[in-house]
Amino acid sequence: MRDIRTLLACAVALSFATDAALAQMAKYPARPVRLVVPFAAGGTNDILGRIVAEKLAEKFGQPFVADNRAGANTVVGSEIVARATADGHTLLIVSASIAVNPSLVRALPYDTLRDFAPIGMVAGGPYLMVIHPAVPAKTVVEFIAWAKQQKDPIPYGSGGIGSIGHIVGELFAKEAGIKLNHIGYKGSSPMHNDLLGGTILFAIDTLPQNVQFQKSGKLRLLAVTSSKRATMAPDVPNVVELGYPKLVADNFFGISGPANLPRPVVDAIHKATMSALDDPKLVKNFEDVGIAVQKMSPEEFTAFVQKQVTEWAPAVKASGAKLN
Repeated sequence: MRDIRTLLACAVALSFATDAALAQMAKYPARPVRLVVPFAAGGTNDILGRIVAEKLAEKFGQPFVADNRAGANTVVGSEIVARATADGHTLLIVSASIAVNPSLVRALPYDTLRDFAPIGMVAGGPYLMVIHPAVPAKTVVEFIAWAKQQKDPIPYGSGGIGSIGHIVGELFAKEAGIKLNHIGYKGSSPMHNDLLGGTILFAIDTLPQNVQFQKSGKLRLLAVTSSKRATMAPDVPNVVELGYPKLVADNFFGISGPANLPRPVVDAIHKATMSALDDPKLVKNFEDVGIAVQKMSPEEFTAFVQKQVTEWAPAVKASGAKLN
C-alpha cells in the first residue's frame, strides 16, 4: 500500500513539475534578458556577444542586453551568472577562459562544471602572434633571433593576467628559448592601442582587429595559434607548420546559464541561437571579426567544456601563470 502511495505522490509531483516547466516555457522570456559578457568593451568577445544579443532579441521579441562585466580573467562576470536565478533571464557568453580558470585561479568562487548549464557552442577562432614594425623581423624565426640578441626581456601584451594570450606567450618563451615579460591589460582593446603606438612591440591577440593593420603596414602578423591557416589571413603561417604544436590555442565562444536552468528554457535558447547561426548575415558578421560558426548541442557543449578543462590544465601549469 505504501509503495502505491509513494508512486502516486511521485506522479503528482512530476506532473506539477512538468506543468511548471511548461508554464515557464510559455512565457519565456517574461522580461529583458541580461547577457553577461565577462570582458571589456571593444574586443572580439564583446562584439560577438552583441551580435548574439541582437539576434536573440529578434527571435524572442524581448531585449537581450549585453552587459560587460570584466575582471579576473572572466571570473567576475561568470560568478554573476553562477549566482543568478536559474530562469533564463541571466546568461553568459563563455570563452576558453572558463576552461582555463580552474587551473589558473587558486580559489574560484564557483564550480566550473557544476554551477553552469551549457546551452550551446556558437563560434571559434585562433589567437595571433603580432609585432610592431619597429621590430626588425618578418617571421617567427627572425623574431626569435632578434629577441635572443636583446639584453632585457621583451615586453609582450595580452588581454589580461591569466588570459589565453598570457599562457600562450609564456609557453612560446619556453619553447623558443627567449625571455619575455608579460604585461596584462584590462582587455584586448587597451592592449591593442599600446601595440599600435609602439608602447609594446609584441602581443598575443585575437585575429580580426589586426588584419587591417597588417595590410596598412602598421603591424606584422607572425603566426596564428591553430593547426590550420586562418581564412581571414591565409598568408600567415600557423604554429604547427612552424614547429610549435604545443602553442595551438583555439578560442571558443558559447552561451551558458546558471545550473538547474529548466530544460524547456535551455532548449528554447538553443533553438533560437542555432537558427540565428543559419543567417548568412550573421555568418558574415562573424567572419568579419575572424571567427567561424561552430554549432554544438547542450550535451555536446557540456562534454566539450569538460574536455577543455582537462586539456588546458597541463598548459597552464607549464606556463607558470597564476591568478590569485
